[in-house]
Formats: sequence, C-alpha cells, structure tokens
Amino acid sequence: MKKKISMLLAAMFAVGSLTACAQKSKSGSGDTIKVGLNYELSGQVATYGQSLVSGIELAFEEINNNGGVLGKKIEVVKADNKSDNAESANVATKLTTRDKVVAILGPATSGNTKAAAPIAVQNKVPLISASATADDVTVDSNGKVREYVFKTCFSDSFQGVIMANFAYGDLGKKKAAVLVDSTSDYSKGLSKNFKETYSKLGGAIVTEQAYQAKETDFKAVLTKIKGTNPEVLFLPGYYEEVGLIIKQAKELGLNVPILGGDGYDSPKLVELAGKSALNDVYYTNHYSSKDNSPEVVKFKEAFNKKYGKDPDAFNALGYDLAYFLADAIKRSGEVNPEKIKKALEATKDFKAITGKLSIDEKHNPVKAITILQMKEGEQVFLKKLSPQ
Repeated sequence: MKKKISMLLAAMFAVGSLTACAQKSKSGSGDTIKVGLNYELSGQVATYGQSLVSGIELAFEEINNNGGVLGKKIEVVKADNKSDNAESANVATKLTTRDKVVAILGPATSGNTKAAAPIAVQNKVPLISASATADDVTVDSNGKVREYVFKTCFSDSFQGVIMANFAYGDLGKKKAAVLVDSTSDYSKGLSKNFKETYSKLGGAIVTEQAYQAKETDFKAVLTKIKGTNPEVLFLPGYYEEVGLIIKQAKELGLNVPILGGDGYDSPKLVELAGKSALNDVYYTNHYSSKDNSPEVVKFKEAFNKKYGKDPDAFNALGYDLAYFLADAIKRSGEVNPEKIKKALEATKDFKAITGKLSIDEKHNPVKAITILQMKEGEQVFLKKLSPQ
C-alpha cells in the first residue's frame, strides 16, 4: 500500500513539474524569449509580410547582439499565413498553444489580423500588428476593446480624413470619384471616411464604383468613372490591383490626380504600373525614406548593410514593432504575457523610426502620418501631419 501511495505521489509530482515547466516555457524561462511571427510570406500580399519580417529580424538581431532583454535572447518562431484569413487563425493557434510564445507580431493586413485576434484573446497572449489599419482591429463590433490586441500604425479613419482634406484643400479638387475594393475591409474603411469628410468639406462624390481583389482588367469601370468627369480619383487598395488600375487609367486618358493609402507602398507598384504612369499619385504612409533624422539615417545604413537595399515603410514598421515589444518586455520586468500586456497599455512617447507614439485607451497609437507623392515612379516627401 505504501509503495502504491509513493508511486502515486511521484506521478503527481511529475505532472505538476511538467505543468510548471509548460507555464515557465510560455513565460520565457531559460535563455530565450519566444516571440511568434504570423505573416503573409506568400500569397497575394506577400511583399508586406516579407518586408515587415525583414525589419523585425534586423531589430531582434541588434537587440540580441546588445545583450537581449532582461538578460535573455529573443527567439523568433516564424510562420506563413499565406495571405489567408483561415490560415492566419491556424497560425495564431499554433503559436499560442504549441509554441508557447509570449507575444505575436503580425499579421500585416487588417483581415488576417482580425482572424488571429480571437485566438490571442482566448489564450491571453498579446498580439501586435504594425500595419493592420482597420478601425475595428483593436475593438469588437460593440466598441469593446480587445484586451490583448494592439497596433502601432494609424487607423483607416485617420488616412481617409487626411486624404479628403488633402484632395479638397491642398489640391483644390471639388469633384471626386471613388473606386473601392468591395472585398477588402481596408479599402472600404478608407473609402467611408474619405467620402464623409470630403462631403462635409463641400466636395461632391460624382461616382462610386467597385472592383474585387485579383481582378486584372479594370477598363470598363474606369471608362464609367471617366464619363463622370471627376477632378480627382480616390483609390484605396493594395498594390496588386492598384498598380494595374493606375496603368489602365492613364492608358484610357483618365489624367486626374490619384489618391490612396499605405497599401500602395510596395516595390511591386512600380513594376505593375510603370514609372511613366506613376505621376500625380499621392498616398498616406507611415514613413519616408527621405527623412534625414539621425535615427532614420542609422536605421537605413543598418538595413542596407544587412539586406543590400534601402528600406521601405513596411521594413521600418517591422523594425519599430520589434523594438516596441522589447521595450514593453523590459518595462514589465518579467517575461510574462499578462505583464507584457499591461506594459504595452502604458506605453508613452516611445521613440520609433516611423515617429514617436503613445498607446491610447483603445490600444491604438497616437502618431503622425506622412503624405508622399509619386513622380516618375519615385517617392517624394510632401508633408508630415500630427493627429489633432
């Protein structure tokens, strides 16, 4: 009998030890801190995910070379969500339950981030996106804050408002056409806020047309738009379609300014549209490579040394995101998801390459926005605006 009791106690002790080890593993015991990356490394918007990961990996390399965080090295667990919502949810599940990461960085797009968010909340692991700009990423349909979800990029509403003011005020255009991707939360969000603000300013929306992701021939819808004689075209979308739309618009003689958002920022845009078509094109972005501040120059030099090319905005966003998380872990004083979440909520005046930011009550950043112009396929910095 005593032998059976001893064996039972030993088994209970072993199970308890395994449970404790699992909990410690998730809290970053040992020499490393596991951080999950849930990104679009293949599929329709792969350049976003690839660029963000390049920036993240550079930052974590620098952090590890400088001693890591709280005496531990960052260990990256990288997964490809294939630019697919369902796969993004699967990746989030794997990272939180199997890999036991203390935080998830990504995804890149709003749709994929919203697909992963419920898993992060359920497993109480902070999820931070540097580029999911939809207004409802960090809050649910009832306006309740998603407790473990954060973002370090401005929201669609901010982009839409800024571009409406730019079109009406800076460019002096009083008649706008809108062409929206009906399959994209991102595109619909920017469009909604552009239309509301532009109309309040006194501008007229002469037509609103729609297309769907993965289409390649836009001549029919662009011909309809041309027939309404707009003075400006607001085209919020991702580079894959936007590049083709801009090219075909110019071929049809629709020679009006074209405005959009940060979804334009990809080297593929020039390949798809052609340099000659990329004139009189303006878009909001997080960062300008023409910024000559010491921090940005240092970042550009480090990025060029590692990758042999200049960084784009998504590279900069990824770089900032890695340092943003490292800063929160350091301030939390312990590698624990709950404490990291509280440190993220308390972030104030974090100095980033894409601009100083603080986290508000809805887990969104308060930060500046940049307006860029395209001239012969090259970015030109126009202005930087802070939220009012």
